[in-house]
Amino acid sequence: MNTRQEKILGSIIEEYTLNAVPVGSKVLVGKYKIDASSATIRNEMAELEKEKYLYQPHISAGRIPTDKGYRYFVEELMKNKELTRREQNKMQEELLKLKAKNTRMAKTTAKLLSGLSGNLAVSGNLDNNEFVDFGMKELFEEPEFQGLDEVCRLAETLDYVDEMFDKIIGEIENGETKIFIGEENPVKKFSNCSMIVSPYKLKSGEKGILALIGPKRMKYARNKSLLEYVRKILGGAGMILLVVMV
Repeated sequence: MNTRQEKILGSIIEEYTLNAVPVGSKVLVGKYKIDASSATIRNEMAELEKEKYLYQPHISAGRIPTDKGYRYFVEELMKNKELTRREQNKMQEELLKLKAKNTRMAKTTAKLLSGLSGNLAVSGNLDNNEFVDFGMKELFEEPEFQGLDEVCRLAETLDYVDEMFDKIIGEIENGETKIFIGEENPVKKFSNCSMIVSPYKLKSGEKGILALIGPKRMKYARNKSLLEYVRKILGGAGMILLVVMV
């Protein structure tokens, strides 16, 4: 992929993340200041579509990213997004407030991550298969999940969250944070979602997991940073965090 194509792909992903509307060449020229004519950009978009990085839902529509396009973005174009000191302090304050209300730690972290990301968060202990989810309402408000079939499918999957994590944990190596996009998901009913997964092991040996589930057009860099910072805060709290996105 050449430099201009990378700029086009990155800009389309940024715009589609914001608005969930197929992106056309006029937006790329006007808003993202890509230094090329609309005709040249359309040709590049057609080439990216041919290579399966983009998809055109209708003849007259703009393009949207494919799973392959998101994967290229995550691996080649996405920059690490460090949380500001203010954001870090805010997260610590919110955790302390929730803990002060005697809320269980799993529920506390799920609620915090859901509130900060706008995605569905799942938090749990792998050793005893206890999981808590928070943010279902936010997930189903996304345009990708307006259909009743989609809602029922995701809700049914969460009823078997312990089995879901059994599958996911086998895909993670060396305790790394891993992003699953669309069809890459070990849980096939999440094929319209993306997941960021990060396992964690306590000094006591207990293993846990935290998750955020949201649309594929999620803010990958920010969500990954949120997840890893919460992991850092909870290093001695006895749980694992997993963020899953659609």
